[in-house]
Amino acid sequence: MLIETTGLTKKYPGVLALNGVDFNLKRGEVHVLFGENGAGKSTLISILAGAITPSDGKITVEGEVAHFNSVAEAQAHGIFTVFQEFSLIPTLTAAQNIFLGWEPKIGPFINHREMRERSRELFEELGFDINPDEIVARLSRGQQQMVEITKAFHGDLSTLILDEPTASLTDQEVDHLFDFIKSLQARGVGIIYISHRIQEFVRIADRVTVLRDGAKIGTVSMKETDDSALLEMMTGRVISEIYPKINHNPGAEILRVNDLKTNGVEGVSLSVRAGEVLGVAGLVGSGKSRLFRAIMGLTGKQSGSVYFNNLNISALPTRKIIKMGMYYLSPDRKTEGLDLAKTATENLAVNLIMGGLASGPAGFINWDAITLESGKIADRVELSSSYRMKPVSQLSGGNQQKVLFAKCFGQDVDLYIFDEPTVGVDMGTRVALYLLIKQLAEAGKAVIVISSDLPEVMNLAHRLIVLSRGHISAELSGDDIEEDQVLKYFFEENGTEQ
Repeated sequence: MLIETTGLTKKYPGVLALNGVDFNLKRGEVHVLFGENGAGKSTLISILAGAITPSDGKITVEGEVAHFNSVAEAQAHGIFTVFQEFSLIPTLTAAQNIFLGWEPKIGPFINHREMRERSRELFEELGFDINPDEIVARLSRGQQQMVEITKAFHGDLSTLILDEPTASLTDQEVDHLFDFIKSLQARGVGIIYISHRIQEFVRIADRVTVLRDGAKIGTVSMKETDDSALLEMMTGRVISEIYPKINHNPGAEILRVNDLKTNGVEGVSLSVRAGEVLGVAGLVGSGKSRLFRAIMGLTGKQSGSVYFNNLNISALPTRKIIKMGMYYLSPDRKTEGLDLAKTATENLAVNLIMGGLASGPAGFINWDAITLESGKIADRVELSSSYRMKPVSQLSGGNQQKVLFAKCFGQDVDLYIFDEPTVGVDMGTRVALYLLIKQLAEAGKAVIVISSDLPEVMNLAHRLIVLSRGHISAELSGDDIEEDQVLKYFFEENGTEQ
């Protein structure tokens, strides 16, 4: 075995984060760690990365007992970790980041030419198309991840730990990453891979270990299991309990879009009624997000019209559209959705004030009302009271997403547009968010779910539109919403294969 843990345990005051976990990694395999937020995945990889020390248990590396008191000690054993939050300095170049702390020198001076040349050689060896002189802030998320991975090749890499590596990547970047992982496997490198995207496992995993509440539930061969079995191991629920049945009682038309054109979208028309969930599927670059950002006024329209509750809102600014009762949940909660430095309650207060639900006499803000209403909303999204006064930056991805969802309840809304509503979120949180979508639709609200997670959008939608190359290539409903039907329209335009 490359790495083996026996009885690995981590205790914090009042919390058992990891409870006697046995885990092993073979050379040249991809071993997935799967579990909800708080299951113990991050604790386990943080111990293996040398970032924290265990309270009990044993780690062996290639048969020898190892003790890691720092990241550097783990790296000395060939273990390198790429966490979801990168450790890159955005104002430095790719080469400077790669050699930070390892700078080649001529006497007391840094040899920048050698640093660039060696970076270029590493990129070429790894198959990464990156300019060593490019400032990291100007690189895409996928390219930044490649720079982070390249840093691991200073030493003798035997184990690479990847934490949610595809959470913010395009389909093309995901394909490149998977090709790279396969090349590492061929070299005998062991990969520990953490992801909530269960659909990826069949492409990349050899084995999957499922954790729940800090304990190991089991390890299975990916060839001998399926999504349903893994979900049941992770949540204790069968898959039929994950996606709720949403009653379909369509009412009046809430939104009508006529021949809308914007950058990447060509002449799209659609409608949404009260009490229904419209699913929107398509590949990255299909135009599915651009379409609804244009509807919200977040990007410009070239032509076409948008009617909301029979009023033409085509030329209105986003703020006015929101006040009229249309809400857009951004897929990028950290940049567009939340103020990370503020508490959950403070984030909710902004929308309560905008929605006029916390106005006092003479237009003054009623802070008592804000406290009361934000508490009710936090209860509704099942956000623990212990998290409500913490800065949002300190919350897990799942709890951040709950705060983002909670903000939409700070005003009176007729149409909810949820763009990638569960990105980077564990299955337990997904179940809670799916129930909120069910409650909204059954209360007579119109709901649009835009998602790259095909099972999600298929199971929630009453009607499903597929976008391909900026056009609606299909509209499906009822029993026609099946995976093979949806997938074939991903590569078609206006129902005609290209």
